[in-house]
Amino acid sequence: MKKKKKLEILVINPGSTSTKVALFENEKLIFSETIIHYPFELQKFEKIWKQYEFRKSLVIELLQRYKIRRGTLDAVVARGGLFKPLEGGTYRVNQKMIQDARMASYGEHASNLGCILAYGIAWEVNVPAFVVDPPSVDEMNLLARYSGFPEIPRTSIVHALNIHATARIAAKKLKKQYRKTRFVIAHLGGGTSITAVKEGRIIDCSHGLSGGPFTPQRTGSLPVVELVKLSYAKKYSFEEMMRKLVGAGGLVAYLGTNSAKEVEKRIKNGDEKALEIYQAMAYQIAKEIGAMSAVLNFELDAIVLTGGLAYSEILTKWIKEYLKKLAKVLVFPGEDELKALVLGALRVLRGEEEAKEY
Repeated sequence: MKKKKKLEILVINPGSTSTKVALFENEKLIFSETIIHYPFELQKFEKIWKQYEFRKSLVIELLQRYKIRRGTLDAVVARGGLFKPLEGGTYRVNQKMIQDARMASYGEHASNLGCILAYGIAWEVNVPAFVVDPPSVDEMNLLARYSGFPEIPRTSIVHALNIHATARIAAKKLKKQYRKTRFVIAHLGGGTSITAVKEGRIIDCSHGLSGGPFTPQRTGSLPVVELVKLSYAKKYSFEEMMRKLVGAGGLVAYLGTNSAKEVEKRIKNGDEKALEIYQAMAYQIAKEIGAMSAVLNFELDAIVLTGGLAYSEILTKWIKEYLKKLAKVLVFPGEDELKALVLGALRVLRGEEEAKEY
């Protein structure tokens, strides 16, 4: 591709009830808008994949409203979907990826629309379409996959997009080469991923849905025998138990809210129970970070806290207290998925790395 000083990249991030769209000129955000999809609009589509034309038309209408000429684009990049296990990186959208997403071969989710939305718009103007660090990124080492129960090997379900992006930010902050760093990175949010990141690869991790510390709405790891006994004794349905584990666990189960701000408000008002539960969550996060540090032989460049909960000064303070003798703790709150996506595309367009093939 002919090198240009200014590269225009369209970014698309489809979610269950919205589609986020942004235009970047290099790293500079030109505009960003979230298209809301109401239930009555989506319920007429039998399958998520059938929302494609509907969502694409809304993206094109948005570009027309902002007077964006699609012929000036250099690439379109989107959030990846539930694909087969992949190593991290920027992937060129191809027909095999689209087919797996269409068939929901590895699970049905709105993010599966990302690749076809990017491809559909990019194809019309003859520019490349990419996805970056999809949720199916799996770079775990061999030993990390053993669970103690052969029928259930450990798998990688992590916030790979934000973790890889944050690892690059941390490396730059420390003035180190990204591929020569060793971090424990904790993405803290409604779901939590605590990862050992060695030389740019997530070699071990807590499971984002069913492992690690409890979160605002998930239980995290549980005593297995007691869980089995409870499931049989109470005769919970599959749906009821899944709801208890993911959605109604963690802070929701203990305090009836998934809002960290609400919990902190209760603590300020003298709620001792809220204080104890919130401290327990910090305790579990620090403990899991310690375990991931062992994976890296306790040779760390830094421990990194990111995600929405990293905005909480009281929570990060408690975590730092546990870890202060282990390694430097860096805090990069939030997750800028749109920026992470565009940076992945830029690395390929600038020749800094090769696009991977699905």
